[in-house]
Amino acid sequence: MSHVRTIAGFTLRESLRRRVFLVVALLTAGFLALYGLGTWQAFRTIDQFGPTEAGVEPEIVVGATLLGLAMFGTLFLGAILAVFLTLGAVRGDAERGLLQPLLVRPVSRRVLLLARFAAAAAVCAAYTIAVFVAAAVITWAFGGWWPDRIVRPSLHLGMAVAILVALSLAGSFVLSSTSNVIAVFMVYGAGLTAGLLGQIGEAINSDRLEDIARIASWILPFEALYQAGLANLTVDTIGFARVAIDLGPFGGAQSAGIGLWLFSLAYVLAVGAVAAAAFARRDL
Repeated sequence: MSHVRTIAGFTLRESLRRRVFLVVALLTAGFLALYGLGTWQAFRTIDQFGPTEAGVEPEIVVGATLLGLAMFGTLFLGAILAVFLTLGAVRGDAERGLLQPLLVRPVSRRVLLLARFAAAAAVCAAYTIAVFVAAAVITWAFGGWWPDRIVRPSLHLGMAVAILVALSLAGSFVLSSTSNVIAVFMVYGAGLTAGLLGQIGEAINSDRLEDIARIASWILPFEALYQAGLANLTVDTIGFARVAIDLGPFGGAQSAGIGLWLFSLAYVLAVGAVAAAAFARRDL
């Protein structure tokens, strides 16, 4: 375990040297600033309206929709950080001769892989949770609206980005740094597109589209976790406000139980096992 902590610390220090966190911090500051400005203007606009004749409170609809958009942006920023932290983590470091000094007894390749994943996943999960909570606080500060659940959506985002870390780390065994970045973002886009297709299929009553989306969400479970997080924002809300957030954004909200968490954990372990097997056969 001490070797895991040592190598994880080395990974984070290397990321600091490459100014990975500086780039992400600038992107995050820009995102939260724009989100705050948009939230302020949105709630300022609806202040002149009271509840509609149907009894719908516009603050709930606007707050839930904006925070749902923030979840999408937060997951995207988490995906960027995941890619940066695992950029060339195996193939790139091997070609630069950085892995050979580390892979000496008693440090094994399995320990190195675990340490790389633990460092990147912990940082990315903590980052996405912090950004999402910050967005929720901004929403509450400008509009007085708070989601029905805050812990569950945060954990869903953290697990979703951990899956992206596992996929990016596994890709670094066989792909160059540039190719791995492209591949991860294509996978990320494919997952979100699948969620959108599911909503279209539900709207036009297409069982085939819904089945495709459902299968894709299990192949890429970060999308299912994102949908489950959206559903928890308004889990206790009824009426049109709940319908509005269930429609999106970029893939609809879908409730999920403990089975999704167990599957996500098994998914990460399976990706890790495949990566470990590939790493064991790789010549350094």
